[in-house]
Amino acid sequence: MGLTAPESAGVLAIDAGNSKTDVAVVTARGEVLATARGGGFRPPAVGLEAAMDALAAPVAQALAAAGLSAVAHVSACLANADLPVEEEQLAAALHARGWGGSVEVRNDTFAILRAGVAEPRGVAVVCGAGINCVGMRPDGRTARFPALGRISGDWGGGWAMAEEALWHAARAEDGRGGPTALSRTLPAHFGLPSVYALIEALHLDRIDHAHRHELTPVLFATAVQGDPVARSLVDRLAEEVATMATVALTRLDLLGERTPVLLGGSVLTAAHPRLNDGIRALLFARAPKADVHVVRASPVMGAALLGLDRLKATPEAQKRARTYWE
Repeated sequence: MGLTAPESAGVLAIDAGNSKTDVAVVTARGEVLATARGGGFRPPAVGLEAAMDALAAPVAQALAAAGLSAVAHVSACLANADLPVEEEQLAAALHARGWGGSVEVRNDTFAILRAGVAEPRGVAVVCGAGINCVGMRPDGRTARFPALGRISGDWGGGWAMAEEALWHAARAEDGRGGPTALSRTLPAHFGLPSVYALIEALHLDRIDHAHRHELTPVLFATAVQGDPVARSLVDRLAEEVATMATVALTRLDLLGERTPVLLGGSVLTAAHPRLNDGIRALLFARAPKADVHVVRASPVMGAALLGLDRLKATPEAQKRARTYWE
């Protein structure tokens, strides 16, 4: 049996990344009625309708488990929602599915930010496959970057770091660049004798494209061993993270206030000492009131809290929802 109207006036929270999707149905009182997990959300790769069809499976599962066919509000934090125009297109597509009376789409970085703060106020830098940074204030002001790769001025992220490591390793092996242990450690990870053999295997798809990200941990391990080139790449990433956070704080007029700065994504949550200590040192110099910490909370919790913000839920409701995931 479905819930009564006051109880059902809640949130369908969606956190959809490139590799997986998490869904939760949460009442306006912050009670989590159901959760579900699905595959990745990749409209650029499969097309919008196919991506929405894939999203529909975990949504239907969660709504059915909650005994509902729809909710008051859909709070969706989605990968590949990098520009406002993309958020509008995705919101229209979600609204057409009839899952909620209202729909708000944000980039998935906002879910990580909201998951790590007690109120919608702070800055988050996420470094996983790519890199992104967002910030927000309770009054609705936000700061963000296009985060479309090199064409939008970005540097960093797991894929880019792996590519940079390969670039240096290749040049070291053929003489165009200086020596680096990466020319040994990168091919060794795949049991290959040389960078040339690794290049050939990658080019001919003998190594699946999805496995290229495995070179990023190798890069960090090589840096720990003291390799100057690997360490310089780690230091450059620390510089990039600190720069993005400082710019976001400045845009939101938060540079002079005690403000959470959250580090999320697989690269930053791995807690590499040289990287994370470097970020903290740089931010201490540029934004001494930034309260830097790593957030490992479930991003779908952040999407749920953003939805409860929209419904003007009580602090008790927010706490109740947070307690479920923590």
